[in-house]
Amino acid sequence: MQTLVRIAAIDAWRVDGTVKGFPGQAAPRTLGEIGSAGWNVLAGDLPTPVAVLRASALAHNRAWMRRFLAASGAVLAPHGKTTMSPQLFALQLADGAFGITCATVSQLQVYRRHGIQRVFMANEVIGAQGLDYVVAELVRDPGFELYLIVDSVAGIEQLASAAARGALKRPVRVLIEVGTPGGRTGVRSMADVDALLAAIGAAGGALALHGVEAYEEVVRGDAAEAEAAIQALLTLQLEASTRARQSVAAHGAVPWLLSAGGSVYFDLVARGLSQPAGSSATVLLRSGCYLSHDHVRYTKAEAARNARSPALAALGEGLRPALEVWSTLQSRPEPTRAYLTAGKRDLSHDLDLPVATGWYRPGAPRTVLPLGDGHRIFKLNDQHAHLELPASSPLAVGDLVRIGISHPCTTFDRWQLVYVVDDDYNVVDAIRTFF
Repeated sequence: MQTLVRIAAIDAWRVDGTVKGFPGQAAPRTLGEIGSAGWNVLAGDLPTPVAVLRASALAHNRAWMRRFLAASGAVLAPHGKTTMSPQLFALQLADGAFGITCATVSQLQVYRRHGIQRVFMANEVIGAQGLDYVVAELVRDPGFELYLIVDSVAGIEQLASAAARGALKRPVRVLIEVGTPGGRTGVRSMADVDALLAAIGAAGGALALHGVEAYEEVVRGDAAEAEAAIQALLTLQLEASTRARQSVAAHGAVPWLLSAGGSVYFDLVARGLSQPAGSSATVLLRSGCYLSHDHVRYTKAEAARNARSPALAALGEGLRPALEVWSTLQSRPEPTRAYLTAGKRDLSHDLDLPVATGWYRPGAPRTVLPLGDGHRIFKLNDQHAHLELPASSPLAVGDLVRIGISHPCTTFDRWQLVYVVDDDYNVVDAIRTFF
């Protein structure tokens, strides 16, 4: 069963017992050979903790997002920082992604090493070293299409200087970033937008303006307050786009992009930026977590999204959690306390604690059983999860416990090797991450 696009350089990576999740007694093998090893998570073929992606959930989530994009008219450049896996990028590009989004020059270096030809940089690049690398890549590869964002005259001047220093013969594509008070980066007013337009025009053709960008997930407040703040930000973005397209700095650029959209409010963004003021633009979303989804934060976000956007029901079943970490129950020193072999070094905990979702007793028929009410991970150490459980719980030392996560970005970055499994937990492939 082949689940990934083959990338020869990654398939050739030689994996051994120095890589977390690889069985120490197994002979080293290339990543491309892992799917034929005959391993199964429930059979105890892998050491715990071990991270896995369920192939069926990946396929389901890819199909759901294709349907959403077709219905909304938006395009997607998924944020690669979520997984930093070129193998998963290749799946997303095969699904028709506009490109891949990144946030740092280090991430861009990984993308370029693996042949990503269209990149949206959803962060300002500041500083000579990073700017010189960007310009050198644009000079080296005329087919490389890069979009940068700017939110200051100083940043525009640094970018123009780097282009001159590197003797770049084509303009650097940029978008103006607008922001919200108390949020993050991005200009706050139309006066600021006008100052940026003037600076881009003064760069003498070194920069080409291709749209306006924002990031809406920095808003705060309850649901109503957050939605109102997002609408205000999108209104500013549309106003800035109208002004920018009338300026000398735009030069009739194609494509003209209106970009926003994390993994929580992308329905609002797709709808808000498709209004008449943005009708001639390409609405570019950057949601990165849809592919793996999760068991807490984005599951809750999906429920809220479905409530405010009833039309999503026409797309069928929503996203499924694909990323899991399997652990072993190593100690139950008290009737209502147990300890699992996974902790902060293995699991995200920046937004929510992980959740215990199922269990399996080695040697039993290979069926994962649900955990009843009262099983709760309430604390993490570096290498332990503290599990509260009912005194009547059947869990015993040696049982395997399936852990669901919240915020996939900060679980992927704890794993260099992630196995891809079928619904029977047979290992069918593996990905490598580059954090």
